[in-house]
This record gives sequence, structure tokens and C-alpha cells, in this order.
Amino acid sequence: MNRLVLFFVVILGAIVAAVGWKLLQQDDGSSAKRKKKTDGVVPVEVAVVEQRSLQDIRAFSGSLRANAEFVIAPKISGRVKAIHVDLADPVERGMLVAEIDQEEPRSRVLQAEAEVEVAKANHAEAKNLLEIAKRELQRIESLNKTGVTTASQRDAAYADHLAKAALVNVTRAKLSQADAALETARIQLRDTQIRAEWHSGSDVRYVARRYLDEGEMLSANTALLRIVELDTLKAVFRVTDRDYGLLQSGQAVRLSTDALAKQTFAGRIARIAPVFDENTRQADVEVVVQNSDLRLKPGMFVRAEVILQQQDSAQVVPQSAVIRRDDQTGLFVLDENTGQVDWQIVEAGILQGDLLQVTGIDLNGRKVVVLGQHMLKSGSAVKVVEGVSRR
Repeated sequence: MNRLVLFFVVILGAIVAAVGWKLLQQDDGSSAKRKKKTDGVVPVEVAVVEQRSLQDIRAFSGSLRANAEFVIAPKISGRVKAIHVDLADPVERGMLVAEIDQEEPRSRVLQAEAEVEVAKANHAEAKNLLEIAKRELQRIESLNKTGVTTASQRDAAYADHLAKAALVNVTRAKLSQADAALETARIQLRDTQIRAEWHSGSDVRYVARRYLDEGEMLSANTALLRIVELDTLKAVFRVTDRDYGLLQSGQAVRLSTDALAKQTFAGRIARIAPVFDENTRQADVEVVVQNSDLRLKPGMFVRAEVILQQQDSAQVVPQSAVIRRDDQTGLFVLDENTGQVDWQIVEAGILQGDLLQVTGIDLNGRKVVVLGQHMLKSGSAVKVVEGVSRR
């Protein structure tokens, strides 16, 4: 009985040993396969390095404003007799746009003309009296030499002469005053004809707003019409200090607006504010844009893309190809003859969309790894995954 138990124990031990040996062999094989896979070919995606035109673009948002505008306001008060233009009408330089009733200003002119005539008559009379006083003084002085007249008579004649001379000066001043009043009345009469006057820019502008109607009473300097220039507009957007130093006068700008989808308009930076708003910490930038076809309107929301830099023939790769490794910027270049990759240090330039300019080495026409770099080192063997090689 003891021999039979011992026999079964020996057989069971042999079976356990055999199974353990088999499992050990399988584990060694799996480890070898995993090691072989790790040290083997790495699947990657690649893209071809190309030469393209790239632009370094910064986007901002703002609104359109009239490049020039002014409000027409009469210089005198009165009743609006006629308004010759309406909203959106073109207005030429010097055009008569409105009239104020002339009855009262014309009566002031007539009154001022009458006062001028009275002042002229008074001045003429004063000059005649002066001439008479002058002759009398001369006669008294001649008689005084012969002793016929007394000194008191001479003094009286001299005082009368001085008084008449002063009267001439007074009437002359009153005549000048009357002339000035007449000129003022004539100017006020002329101001009843309200004209659109400006000194620079285009010869035609447009009515942006009409504030009053015919027949209404208005005071001096009350707004009547707002006139704007439309064939040249300015887009105004605001920038922070981060972007402020990148902008300068003369830079090209591409404008777009939702109101005119799929259309772009060219402009250039004309002015950059020299100070920042204390509340927003932003500075205004003005872009001048030509609008001869009048498609753009003041008040429209616009997006402004500022072209900071442009390269007509840049060496570009997908942005995903460039990585940082050991504090260096570079990418893996594929050697199609050996199937291996080589780590190359590059300098990153203009980024437009997902395309990045790289400099420092000529890679035109070569293929670079865009996916799978984390498993690579210089000299690694790779396999380009079918169907995902990018151009």
C-alpha cells in the first residue's frame, strides 16, 4: 500500500514538473516576441516637405467708421423753409442743402442799410461843421493879430474847432459801426442758404441722417443733417500690449464682414494710437480701406487680418511634424533608401493654419514623420502606414 502511494506521488510530481517547464518555455517565447517587436520597425505617418507662400497673420475684430463726417447746423435761428436732400442722397461740395425763411433777416438788412445812410449824413454834417469852425478860428486869429479880438474870443473859437473835430471822429466811428451791422445782417441773410462745405477729401458725400423736417423752428447751431464720406472708410479695432509691438503703419490688412460673405477688402494701417485706454488697457488701430463701389457701410462689424510677414517661397511642413526633444526643436526625416529616420534640428518660422515654416536645413521634397515620433530615435527603422502618407 505504501509503495502504491509513493508511485502515485512520483507520477504526480513528474506531471507538475512537465507542465511548469512548458509554461516557462511559453513565457520565454512571449518575452522574446515582445522584445523583438519593441526593437523592430515602427509604424509612422509621413508628409512631404513643400515650398509654398506663407503669411504670418494676426486676426482682430472691430467696426467700420466713416473716414470723414460732419454735422450741418445753421448759424442762425429761424423756420426751416426747405430741405433739398434726404437720407442717403449724394451731396456735392458747396451744394445748397436747406433754406431758412428770409423775411426777418431781410428786414434786418434793410434796417441796417438805413442806419448806414443816417450815419453817413451825420458824418457829412460833422465834417461841414468842422470846416466852418476851422474858418472861424482862422478869422479870429487874423483879427487877433491886429488887436481887434480878445484872447477870450480866440479861445472860444479854438474850443469850438476842437469840439467839431471830435464830432467828426464820433460820426466816423458810428458810420463804421453801422457798416459792420449791415455786413452782419447781410451775412445772416446769406446764412439762410445752408450749404454743405468741406475742405478736403472726395467731392461727393452722402446724407447719413436728417434730424429735422421743413416748417420746424430751429435754433442756431442745431443739428440739421449729418454728412459722411463713403468712398474711403476706416476700420477701427483695438489691440492689447501683446500685439501692439507687432503692428506698424503701412502694414497690409485683409478685411471681411458677415454682411458681405465670401468677399474680402484690402486696406492698410494708417494710424496707431500712441496711448492705451486706462480702463481696457487697449489701443486703437485705424485701417484705411477704399470703398469706391460703396459696398461697405459705416457701422458694419469687420474682421481684420493683419499680414505681419510674408514668405513667397517658404519650406513648410505640417505643424505636427515639429516637436521638442531635449530642449531642441526638430523633426524626424525619412531616408527612403534605408527605411530609417534621422533627427534634424530646425528653426520654426511662420505658422499659417496647420502649416509651419522650417529653416536651418534644406528638406525640400523629403518626407518627415508627422505621427509616431514618441517611439523614435535617430536611426530607428520605420514603416510608413499605407493610406495615410500626406502631401
